[in-house]
Amino acid sequence: MDQPSGRSFMQVLCEKYSPENFPYRRGPGMGVHVPATPQGSPMKDRLNLPSVLVLNSCGITCAGDEREIAAFCAHVSELDLSDNKLEDWHEVSKIVSNVPQLEFLNLSSNPLNLSVLERTCAGSFSGVRKLVLNNSKASWETVHTILQELPDLEELFLCLNDYETVSCSSICCHSLKLLHITDNNLQDWTEIRKLGVMFPSLDTLVLANNHLNAIEEPDDSLARLFPNLRSISLHKSGLQSWEDIDKLNSFPKLEEVRLLGIPLLQPYTTEERRKLVIARLPSVSKLNGSVVTDGEREDSERFFIRYYVDVPQEEVPFRYHELITKYGKLEPLAEVDLRPQSSAKVEVHFNDQVEEMNIRLDQTVAELKKQLRTLVQLPTSNMLLYHFDHEAPFGPEEMKYSSRALHSFGIRDGDKIYVESKTK
Repeated sequence: MDQPSGRSFMQVLCEKYSPENFPYRRGPGMGVHVPATPQGSPMKDRLNLPSVLVLNSCGITCAGDEREIAAFCAHVSELDLSDNKLEDWHEVSKIVSNVPQLEFLNLSSNPLNLSVLERTCAGSFSGVRKLVLNNSKASWETVHTILQELPDLEELFLCLNDYETVSCSSICCHSLKLLHITDNNLQDWTEIRKLGVMFPSLDTLVLANNHLNAIEEPDDSLARLFPNLRSISLHKSGLQSWEDIDKLNSFPKLEEVRLLGIPLLQPYTTEERRKLVIARLPSVSKLNGSVVTDGEREDSERFFIRYYVDVPQEEVPFRYHELITKYGKLEPLAEVDLRPQSSAKVEVHFNDQVEEMNIRLDQTVAELKKQLRTLVQLPTSNMLLYHFDHEAPFGPEEMKYSSRALHSFGIRDGDKIYVESKTK
């Protein structure tokens, strides 16, 4: 059922967390806070509020009574207001300023681009450590205002905001550790580098689905731009050159990389993609979410050497020479066909006759008897067959069971099949 328009935060709070809809529950982590309310409050002792409030998709447009918010939300630490109809930062400020313990705030999919965030309003967010503004179409001016007023902000989510450029702030945010800025349209590295300037302490950068076409930066400059970057996601970017992958080695603390769905890797097999990337990134310990073990790294580096062993010297990557120094020049692996043999040339012995013939190994003993019927002039019901492997220590093996497949006897070229008559 569609929610009515023009609903306040307090109205929705009262409805969702009333005793009828959100009864008291016992157990670990299930404690419910029932705060003292101002004398005469119509909601006194009525609301059961957890410290994490989820009020998404409720049609909220405004704050409501601030005194009531202050009375009931003094203990709240996380607040999800995503997918509502909040378009005025002043209303958001009225809510947040009365939630003094708030550390996590989700404002995704609210039309907040329709108003300007003033610094006085942004000041009410000062205690927030994790802020989600996905699909809010928040301008960079709004983001800069937030950054100035949130000294302890650690995680920022700016996905789906249609950014084609990054506007660099004059003030660095040293507290930010994680930035999700996926599903925008940041194709040029000159825009991405601005993020390093603004967020010098960044630990994790998630750039998936941005169609970034290249990493165009000198190696020493990359190290200065992202000195603390530990993890980067470039899923579904537009990278098309191995030189771009090699550039990742310039981040001095990089340990984790995500690189699925990039044009560069499309022509390669799944095995080639993983091994060639691992071999090029010696410091990365996790690729596409999977840990790179010491054994996998050695296998990948040896695979890399063999992969490029016959490539012209002018096309061999520099990493090849580094690995040759480590392992020496490796010979190509012998190609071993592990498929089961499909046929064998055997000697068929019957009485004093010896006949060489090819037999299919996917057939059964009964089918072989039919094949031999003309040669030995015996009905299949009167045949006894024995397989003799010249390397076996126990002599001929009777081929008793009519439904048994010939390949299960381990028959090979040069083996012998003895045929005897049951009535002999």
